[in-house]
Parts: sequence; C-alpha cells; structure tokens
Amino acid sequence: MKQLVLASGNAGKLKELAALLAPLGIEVLPQSAFNVSEAEEPHPSFVENAIAKARHAARATGLPALADDSGLCVDALGGAPGVLSARFAGEPKSDQRNNDLLLERLAGQADRRARFYCALALVRHADDPQPLITTGEWRGVILDAPRGQAGFGYDPLFLVPDLEQTAAEIPAELKNVLSHRGSAFRQLLDKLRAEAA
Repeated sequence: MKQLVLASGNAGKLKELAALLAPLGIEVLPQSAFNVSEAEEPHPSFVENAIAKARHAARATGLPALADDSGLCVDALGGAPGVLSARFAGEPKSDQRNNDLLLERLAGQADRRARFYCALALVRHADDPQPLITTGEWRGVILDAPRGQAGFGYDPLFLVPDLEQTAAEIPAELKNVLSHRGSAFRQLLDKLRAEAA
C-alpha cells in the first residue's frame, strides 16, 4: 500500500495521520483532492459509521481508504451524545451550542463520568471483507464550566483526572499520546506493520 485516502476533510487529522504513516512509506491524501462527497453516517455505532465512510471513499477513488468516527459518551446520558456528538445541538454544527446543551443535560447530575471514543476503519478496497478496525477510549469527567483554549469540540469540558487538566489545557503532543484517537492510530500502525512484514 503506497497511498490511501483519508475519508475526512479535517486538516488536523490529515497532518497527524500523514506524519504517522510516513515512516511506512504510505502517502495520505484527503478525500477533497478527489471531490469525494461526505458519506452518510446513519448507523448507531462508531465502528459501523467508520466502515461506511471508508467504503464510500474507497469506492469513489479506487484507493485504500481510512476513516474514523469518534465522539463523546457520557455515562449519565446513556452514552449520549455518542455518534451524534458533532451535531448534538442540531444543525449547523456548533461546538458552543453542543457544549451548552451538554451542560444543560448534566445540570444537577452527580455522575459526570465520560469517555471519548474513536473507531478507525481501513479498507484496502471498497468491498474489503476484512477491514482493519481499531478502537481507542479516553476516560474523564465533565466539568461544570469550560477550561482551556486549545483543542476543539468538548475538550474544554473534559477533565483528565490524573492530570487535573482538561483536554483543552493539555499540550497537543501529550494529548496525541493520551487520546482515544492516538490510541486507535497506534494500534492501526501495529496492524499495518504486521501486514507489511
């Protein structure tokens, strides 16, 4: 595998992934380079949505494709916002409105445990019967008010108890090591190295 398409328009994800896969000699291209439309994400689980997005990009480009689906799962909300994390407060997508709604739903709630979850799916071709799938999880608690300027999404509300910092206060390098996405990517690299050996 010399090239793969990333089923995302997120420049940050592209840069992070390109750096991780460069040592394996794999060039990562954004789906926007091929004018690939956003895939439907109708499924109730992160894994199913990641596979759907990867197959969509592979079908449109003829290249192997990698997709991730990730979000925040809050125990007291039965796992919500879950796969709807980016659009928790509806359209158009808004981190601020999502965070406001999360705080509103958790008002008066003693149990504030939560986890960021990431599912990665890599398909070698659109109909690959054995996608490479990895998942990562990052546990924390939801604060009553945002803290920190970095990160995005729910990061300012997500406290990492061991560090006493939110995901928006942790330096990016450390966040990449600790995070759900970092964990899933490292597992994927191990699988790709094993395949190449």
